[in-house]
Amino acid sequence: MATTTSPAAKAPTAPASASAPASALSWGARLQEQGLPILVILSVTLLVWYGLTVYLNAPGAIERVLEPKGPWGWRDLVDATLAMQRPVLPAPHQVALDLYSSLVDWPLDSPRNLLFHVAVTGQSTLVGFAMGTVLGLVLSVCIVHSRTLDRALLPWIVASQSVPVLAIAPIVLVILGSMGFAGVAPKAVIAMYLCFFPVTVAMVQGLRSPQVIETEMMHTYAATRWQALWMLRLPAALPFLFPALRVGIAAGLVGAMVAELPTGAQAGLGARLLTGSYYGQTVQIWSALVMSALLGLTLTAAMAALESAVLGPRRRA
Repeated sequence: MATTTSPAAKAPTAPASASAPASALSWGARLQEQGLPILVILSVTLLVWYGLTVYLNAPGAIERVLEPKGPWGWRDLVDATLAMQRPVLPAPHQVALDLYSSLVDWPLDSPRNLLFHVAVTGQSTLVGFAMGTVLGLVLSVCIVHSRTLDRALLPWIVASQSVPVLAIAPIVLVILGSMGFAGVAPKAVIAMYLCFFPVTVAMVQGLRSPQVIETEMMHTYAATRWQALWMLRLPAALPFLFPALRVGIAAGLVGAMVAELPTGAQAGLGARLLTGSYYGQTVQIWSALVMSALLGLTLTAAMAALESAVLGPRRRA
């Protein structure tokens, strides 16, 4: 009797090692897709930065460096603009060298080390961010569960953000200082002021996102408001919360730095910017700006990693 074999039995099986090149290919394609635009934008930014450095520093370089030496050419002009001690706009390599010198040549507990200032500002930012997140969560729950609070609080919450933080900061610092609060607390309050708003607005939208059929099902099960909040509304609001946390922690960093300006603080990235402006150290100012940008990227990346850890399994399910 003739035996027949199924097409599945005839089909050759791919070796297990074939998946490795495919994964490596997909990783390389993903790196090219995501990394190439970043490299292009970074290259264009550096070219524009160097061009502006030469253009803005040229008058001062001609007046103070080139004319006293006699005849000069365009190469002399470019070299002079890129090597000025107090330029109008420092070159990228000057900022990079100042950053490297600050991080390597001084101990971590020295005010000349930027990481010392990063720790001071980061502490105020994280404390204010935690306070703002808790305040935003509490306000959003109250607004969602009370029509009176919705009409009474939400307009004032929106209106509070129309007041510039530069106007609020000195008032808050004076009031808290008269009450005996100093150090981290006043700066954390300013950071909280900027953090709580995106969390409140996003969580109000997220807590109201469950559909009517879902809320009616909770009523069918005789669930209390707190049970419905914990089992239905909060899980539904998580996709709204984490983008607000990324915005809030970046805003809190800005608030912490602004709070360091009117106090004349001796430590912190805001204080570093202030002392640089006092003494005309533009390279120091730009170094602090770059470090604050790196700190902001690190904090938002941490929020993105937390979001991936919490919501990743749900998205893959």
